[in-house]
Amino acid sequence: MSDIRFTKDHEWVRVEGDTATVGISEYAQEQLGDVVFVELPTVGADVEAGGDAAVVESVKAASEVYSPVSGRIVEINEDLEASPSLVNESAEDEGWFWRIELSDPDELDELMTAKDYKAFLEGLD
Repeated sequence: MSDIRFTKDHEWVRVEGDTATVGISEYAQEQLGDVVFVELPTVGADVEAGGDAAVVESVKAASEVYSPVSGRIVEINEDLEASPSLVNESAEDEGWFWRIELSDPDELDELMTAKDYKAFLEGLD
């Protein structure tokens, strides 16, 4: 089963079993412009929901990337180190940042569904 959720800080999380893949939304990458560098978390690190876990730098600014959920980092997208532009090309697929083993799956209930996130974005304009 796959399920995607979003935060108000424009991160997304796609859940598969007890592991989740995390990245920034299409909207976020559009706001950043051309991504030139991504600092990824360390595999094995524990992160808390809402805590900073990565940094993304673009031609416009550097921004923290917050973890949507708590757990242990089990994998990072090493392709982003060589090709940070993957975030611009495929923010919600190939441009993922890290995978995390969920410590509290109930936290997912606090995140927005794709439909809710779309409505949230429409409210920003």
